[in-house]
Amino acid sequence: MAEAPDINTLANAAARGDLEETKKLLECNIDVNTKNKYDRTPLQVGKLGNPEITEALLRAGADPNVRDRCKQLTLMHDAARDGHADTVHVLLQYGADANLRDTDGNLPLHLAAREGHRGTVELLAPHTHHPFSSNHAGFTPVQLATQHHRDDTARWLESYRQVPSSE
Repeated sequence: MAEAPDINTLANAAARGDLEETKKLLECNIDVNTKNKYDRTPLQVGKLGNPEITEALLRAGADPNVRDRCKQLTLMHDAARDGHADTVHVLLQYGADANLRDTDGNLPLHLAAREGHRGTVELLAPHTHHPFSSNHAGFTPVQLATQHHRDDTARWLESYRQVPSSE
């Protein structure tokens, strides 16, 4: 009898971006929120910029808000920092919280703005309760964009006006 695949096998497939293998392993009813030998879930190690992998794991019940032990980063922080708007979009669809801060007080919006990922900033801003709040160093997303010479992103943030939600 074949041995059931473990969380490390699933995490490795997700990290490689191997969608077919990931889906096949998910059919074995592995608990996707179990941590691998490096203390990370498959969602945390999944290939960034591969929204199909992210969605497959989320559809299988992965926690979209799981945090890294080191800086309390979520996948939303990582995807925002690297400008993966498609992954951010999937995360938002599956209930990821755009309002979680890392240990430096950064929202995903801070990280996207600092790196000048305007498309990601445009996607995150309406989902961020306080898009003009400061991180622990006292910088707002627009200040970070300006400081890092991300002028297009800074201009967009300066002109952004949050539409009150109907909640």
